[in-house]
Amino acid sequence: MSVPMDIARRVADAVLYEGYLLYPYRASSAKNQVRWQFGVLVPPGFTATAEHSASVTECLLEGATYAVAHLNLRFLHVRTRGVERAEDDGYWPVQQLRNGHRTYLTFDEATEREAEVTLPIAGLLGAPERVIEVRVPGDRVVEPIVAPSGEVIGRLVSEHLPLHAALRVSAELVPGPYGLVKLRARVENTDDWQPLGAPREQALRHSLISAHLIIAVTAGAFVSLLDPPEWARPAVQTCRNEHTWPVLVGEPGHRDVVLSSPIILYDHPDLAPESPGPLFDSTEIDEMLHLRTLTLTDEETLEARETDPRVAELIDMVGSMPPELLERLHGAIRSVEEANGHADRRPPASPEAAEPPGREETPVPWWDPGGDAAVSPETDSVTVAGVAVSKGSRVRLVPGRRRADAHDMFLAGRTARVEAVLLDLDGARHLAVTLDDDPGADLRRSHGRFLYFAPDEVEPLTDDPPADGPAAGEATGHGPAPEPAREPATESAGESVTESVTESATERSASEGSAGGPRCDRPFGDGEVGA
Repeated sequence: MSVPMDIARRVADAVLYEGYLLYPYRASSAKNQVRWQFGVLVPPGFTATAEHSASVTECLLEGATYAVAHLNLRFLHVRTRGVERAEDDGYWPVQQLRNGHRTYLTFDEATEREAEVTLPIAGLLGAPERVIEVRVPGDRVVEPIVAPSGEVIGRLVSEHLPLHAALRVSAELVPGPYGLVKLRARVENTDDWQPLGAPREQALRHSLISAHLIIAVTAGAFVSLLDPPEWARPAVQTCRNEHTWPVLVGEPGHRDVVLSSPIILYDHPDLAPESPGPLFDSTEIDEMLHLRTLTLTDEETLEARETDPRVAELIDMVGSMPPELLERLHGAIRSVEEANGHADRRPPASPEAAEPPGREETPVPWWDPGGDAAVSPETDSVTVAGVAVSKGSRVRLVPGRRRADAHDMFLAGRTARVEAVLLDLDGARHLAVTLDDDPGADLRRSHGRFLYFAPDEVEPLTDDPPADGPAAGEATGHGPAPEPAREPATESAGESVTESVTESATERSASEGSAGGPRCDRPFGDGEVGA
């Protein structure tokens, strides 16, 4: 397995099991009563929910004259696990059955499924759509539950229902001088199951869960849909991705593998090296989930173990983690210099994928605030009510004018000292402050842990403000105002997050589909996201 494909599978596994089980990892937990939220392709006859029966991936290839595409469809297949108690007249379903020190629980599990196909791009151009049928047979396994006395007190019935799906692949040349090829892959559930008012739980047994594609190419290279070069942008805008989100995967700079994920990611995602194993919840933080798992009572831990074998492995991992590994989960800093080293992520993957003639592209490194003389949080100032406010200025806090933070009620009217004037990516100014009456202000100052307010959320404390001056929020002082695309060095020690896909990453489900490449169906939130 190549390095890019190895990375792709690691990231894909995190996507595959996202939300599989949530803390506290027990079957009885309310959070685990409604499962399987991402990449669910239901039978076309099931319309009781807004879930879809198909997803469409469109991506661009350059230098694809002799390229060969390797497509790997991966998904989970629901496996029902039912507990039945032995009675005089047969077996009857129950939620749980205790046998000695073990409790058997009725709960659904999942089995990984894959379907692979290799197709030369030249054979797809100008040819009819290639259809690859995916057939997964059903099975049923019955295991007796035997008491210590030798009496059969029940049985465990596990069952997969058959799955029917199809992978439809086509390719076409993109008009223009660059020889781009648009590769299209449609994954659809073709099960003819008729629900007749059946609940979602039954539909899931006929569905592809966490469905995603890994597409690798030899003798060619993919074009990023998230950050394409200008010459490819018009072609990117013609791509339409429905219910999925294709990104480049592998080491930064490689463009031979794409992961089409039901969760929004950035190009070249990877697992953070600090993450020791799967926790199935990328909206949370590894350290917090580890510590919380350790607080489970013996009864809760036993139920979690009986809920799913994967949870039992998770509990063993958490319980056996040495202190030095647990300390690594507390935080990590990814330096600006590291980002600069990964700025150019587009080297040709082959001679055919070289830069088209006549095209010049100069790599633009990520902004280094330490080397930009136009930005200085220590000396910059901003005018508020005709008064220049900079580091050392005292202000009164009047929050709540632009946001609805419940903590604002505790800060309104209190006085504070400005520690820095910062600039965000959109060109807006922000004030970093410490409270005058905070006994830990010196400690917060030494660690760079501040409160942040917009200029119109403070009132300068001065006896003789100027009668006239620039409007509130207008930058003054240190040099010309930086361009909006720049980002200030506002990260404090220990607060920088890694651009990696981890069990502590924030995920979003992919869009309903959009022209011009991937789009998100809601804004990104705070937290760690894919790189």
